[in-house]
Amino acid sequence: MTTLDPQAQALVDAAASSGLSPVYTLPHQEARQRMRAAFLQGEPEQIDLVRDFSIPAEHGDIPVRLYHPDPTQTLPLVLFFHGGGWTVNDLDTHDRLCILLAKGSRAAVVSVDYRRAPEHKYPAAFEDAWSALQWVSEGHPELKADPAKIAVAGDSSGGTLAAALTLKARDQGGPAITQQMLFYPVTDYLDPPTASYVSRASGYSLNLPFMEWSWGNYLPEQWSRDDAYLFPLRARSLRDLPPALVLTAEFDPLRDEGTAYAERLRSEGVPTEHWHYDDQMHGFAMQTRTITRARKAVEDVAAHLAAGFRSNGEDER
Repeated sequence: MTTLDPQAQALVDAAASSGLSPVYTLPHQEARQRMRAAFLQGEPEQIDLVRDFSIPAEHGDIPVRLYHPDPTQTLPLVLFFHGGGWTVNDLDTHDRLCILLAKGSRAAVVSVDYRRAPEHKYPAAFEDAWSALQWVSEGHPELKADPAKIAVAGDSSGGTLAAALTLKARDQGGPAITQQMLFYPVTDYLDPPTASYVSRASGYSLNLPFMEWSWGNYLPEQWSRDDAYLFPLRARSLRDLPPALVLTAEFDPLRDEGTAYAERLRSEGVPTEHWHYDDQMHGFAMQTRTITRARKAVEDVAAHLAAGFRSNGEDER
């Protein structure tokens, strides 16, 4: 029987003894402040260039943050979407993760500050994600990035957006995406519950009440279980999607839907790697300061992205 990484268990114990009310019981603005306070600790990671700007879009300008490990070079690009139940977290909370991905993959990373729920329900976040993909694919020189080498990535609910982008890009005939990287993604609704939703409903970093709160914030009054851009696992077909890397964690309610998505991708002919971390919990990639294996995992993901970009370049020659 596997057990939770002791460094992760220490975080669980600290949260349990903090006396703080759960995030999902707070007004959303207070919940956001709580999450920022949790993640904006310690010395920041360093990288050659960090620049904030906005990109034009149909529904208003979208704030983004560019991370570039070497602005003298034109490098591949990773379009990144942060997690947080479509409600909490932002560019700052995921700063460390994006820097590690940029440095390790030798790619520019553009992190997207999409509109959040409950002020903006689905499909607002996805519309912003799509607009961001279209914009970076245009080859803007200030990005110092190759529009022929774009990957999409995201963690948790950000993974939903990344996965959904690959579906829409396929359906629309572009923009071209060379690879997708999904950290413990949300790929389906929580009802009926999977086995991991039952066995991991409480006691770890993500629990059932938080996901109920998140879906309640995100879903509009009218929604369909067959909407693949909302529930990627429900897509009629996953064929002709870019190569995928899917990470799952044993102590995570989302474990089974992430696994199911990886299995479906593979069964429908998409080159797919599924890395399962049997001693980790949801959100471990955000804990690279405190969980040794989490930092190694992010470094491995970055190396995988770099290898994928190199392979894409070789295929074009």
